[in-house]
Formats: sequence, structure tokens, C-alpha cells
Amino acid sequence: MSKKDAPSNSAAPSARFTIILIVLVWLALPFFLVDYTLYRVTQAGVFAIAIVGLNLLIGASGQLSIGHSAFFALGAYFVALVSKDGAMSVYLALPLAGMFCFVCGFAFGWPALRLGAVHLLLATWGLAVALPQFLRLSYFEKWTGGVSGVYLDRPATPFGLPLSDDQWWHFVTLIVLLLMFPAARNLLNSRTGRALRSIRDHPQAAAAMGINVPLYKSLIFGVSALYAGVAGGLMGLLSDFVAPDTYGVFFAMILFAGAVISGLAGIWTALFGGFVIEFLPDIAAFAAPEIAFPAAIYGVLLIVMIYLFPEGLAGLLQRWRRWSYAKER
Repeated sequence: MSKKDAPSNSAAPSARFTIILIVLVWLALPFFLVDYTLYRVTQAGVFAIAIVGLNLLIGASGQLSIGHSAFFALGAYFVALVSKDGAMSVYLALPLAGMFCFVCGFAFGWPALRLGAVHLLLATWGLAVALPQFLRLSYFEKWTGGVSGVYLDRPATPFGLPLSDDQWWHFVTLIVLLLMFPAARNLLNSRTGRALRSIRDHPQAAAAMGINVPLYKSLIFGVSALYAGVAGGLMGLLSDFVAPDTYGVFFAMILFAGAVISGLAGIWTALFGGFVIEFLPDIAAFAAPEIAFPAAIYGVLLIVMIYLFPEGLAGLLQRWRRWSYAKER
């Protein structure tokens, strides 16, 4: 084992302890918070799922996207449509929404990712702009509800459990987190993850070593869209309603900001980004009530993070671990 590897290895038990602590706190929250506050905490967890997808795309492969609000919307509408009038269980609809968004993301990424980074950024921006407009069209109104949106029938707590709807869906969100966060970590630690990092660091060298660069880029774009789609489906169920105005460019930029704040190399730190997205407007309203639009606070926070912690919370934690290891030595 090299000295360079020692800090990350020595920090592994601490990281596992932190994850266990997060899960225990998440399990305890429903019994201490009122339903509305719990609902918002659950929303923060849902945002974190979408942020993990962005972290996989940007952090692992180095591709930029400001259009993941579109896949978030597709996941929400997919669950709404296939579960309408009880046609399909929402618990089955959620993974299917993820697979549907994976196919859409792969199909979108395959031609776009053969272009340069700037062209991809513009393509994703165009997707975020165009999709809400298509969802409003009268031609699709019988499915999407047009401007009025679609209501979802969120199932009540099953099996007669003594839990409110908000408590039950808080636990459902935890199950999704425990499935998707470790899956993302395993992907990063796999051969695919190593191939993606080589593409990020030096695409020409990766291609010379026999890595199919367009295929891997398209696959990770699809996986990232899958995470956004599952998050969108969950958010639609939590809100009982989906509408095109919810998923515009500003929402895409909020997701991107959450990814930057959490640290583009992080998985569990995405929860921090999710909480920032959910509760920053409240903090802004409390700290500066004269500022009606929280975008100014987002901008200030991002500037501070870029200057002080350019790698986000994940980078800050990694620095702290290295400092702790050096101090012990």
C-alpha cells in the first residue's frame, strides 16, 4: 500500500460510520418532525438522487449537462401516466420510469456526445428549454394535462402500518437511497468507472487503449438520466402533481448548483446538496427578507464555494481526511 492511498483507506471506517449515522437519523426523523417538515426533508433526499446522477455524469466522465430537469420531468410524467386510475402500481412504475429515462438519455447522448463539450452543453440547455414547451402543447394535452398538469394518486400507507403518508414515503425514499447510492459507488469503483475516469482525464489516450469513448459516454449519460427519472417520479408522487412549469431551465440550474455544492466526486454528500436546494430559499428569506428571489443567494453561495471549496463538500471532506492522516503521521 502506498502512502498516497493510506488516507482514503484509513478513512474508510469513518466513512462507513458516517453513512450508518445518516441512515439512523433518517429512520428517526419521522418520529420527531411534523408531517410538513418531514415532507420537505424527504424532498431533499429526492433531490439528492438526481444530484448523484449528475455527479456520475460530470464527476466521473467530465461531461457537463444543464438539461437534467428534462429527464426529471420525463420520470414524473411517466409515473403519472402509467399509474393513472390504478393501471399500474407506482412501486413498479418508479423503476420503469428510470429505465425509460435511461433509454431516452442514451438516445439523446449517442449523437450529441460525438460533439464537443460546448455543443453538448448547448444541446442539454436546449432540451431543458424545449421539453416544458412540448408538454404544454394541445396535441399532448390528453396525456400531459397541458398547462394544468396531471394529478397523481399517491398510495396510502400499506399493510395497516401506523404511519402517516408522509412518514411512509419518507421510508420509501430511504429504500431508494439505499439502493441507488451504493449502486453509484459500485459503478465508480468498477472497470466501467475506471474507463470513464480515463475518458475524462485523457479521451485520446483512452481511445488508444481500446475504450469505446462514445459508447461509454452515452451509457453514463443514460445512467445519469435514470437517476433523474427515478427522482422525478418520486417527487411527483410526493407532490401528488406534475406540471411543465416546474421543470424549466431554472430548475435545471438548481440541480447543477446542488451538484457543485455537494462535490462532483461525492455520492453521500449529494444529500447536502439536496438539503441546500430544498432549504436555501427559507434561509434566504430569513437572512434577507427584502430579497424576494433566492437566485441571488444561490449565486453568492456558489461564488463562496468556488473560491473557498472548489471541489464542494466532498472535496472538503477529502482534504480534512488527508490533513488528519498527516497529523497522525
